[in-house]
Amino acid sequence: MSLAARNSFKTVGRAAPRFRSAVARPRTFTTTSEGVHLQQYLAEDKALAHHAAEASDLWRKISYYVCIPAIAVCCAWVYNAETEHAAHVEHIKHENGGVLPERPAFDYMNRRSKPFPWGVNSLFFNPHANKDMADA
Repeated sequence: MSLAARNSFKTVGRAAPRFRSAVARPRTFTTTSEGVHLQQYLAEDKALAHHAAEASDLWRKISYYVCIPAIAVCCAWVYNAETEHAAHVEHIKHENGGVLPERPAFDYMNRRSKPFPWGVNSLFFNPHANKDMADA
């Protein structure tokens, strides 16, 4: 017997039981319990969707009725504090002839161990708020 014939007989012999058993054997799964599990899954999915809708509605209400008014109250408070501060600065200017008084030159203020690459003042220097270190 040739090698090709022997291999083909072995292959057919091995494959035959698989095809016969698939036809002769009854199905081992049932569809009766599948309906119960499907109903349980659909009920859980519906409950989850209902919970998600309630949670999103809760956070929407919190955002509209708590967060937005809280932001408005904070904005009003900061506006009032800054208005009082500006009035205080204007009062100090009025007492000193229209200019702010010179700040004291304490040893611990404006220490520089080495100069900045862009000059003696900081990168965010503001002549109305910061002391000019070129004068010091």
